[in-house]
Amino acid sequence: MSFKSNKVEKAGEKKYKVTGDLTMHCTTKPVTLDVEGLNGPVKGAQGANLYAATATGKLSRKDFGLNWNKALEAGGVAVGDEVQLTVDLEMTDSPPAAKKEAKAETQPASK
Repeated sequence: MSFKSNKVEKAGEKKYKVTGDLTMHCTTKPVTLDVEGLNGPVKGAQGANLYAATATGKLSRKDFGLNWNKALEAGGVAVGDEVQLTVDLEMTDSPPAAKKEAKAETQPASK
């Protein structure tokens, strides 16, 4: 399973809507996740700034080709169609690419 975001919108205090492409079971579909609690920064063991958040969303497993199910003797089915997705995130600061490139250009060439 992988998720690649392509849009982030503020949805309140420490709340965001993150839209992107979710790939699961070799199928990619656009989804929007609710992200809450962008907490931090906290210094990590390696000295980097760490931030924490939780992303949640609902999706249909059948949209991703996960169709297996089994009828129960008492009625109903073993697996529901709707899936609650919850992802706990830990993120670190990343220096902007321009700063990385500028630093690389100012470094003397090694011989």
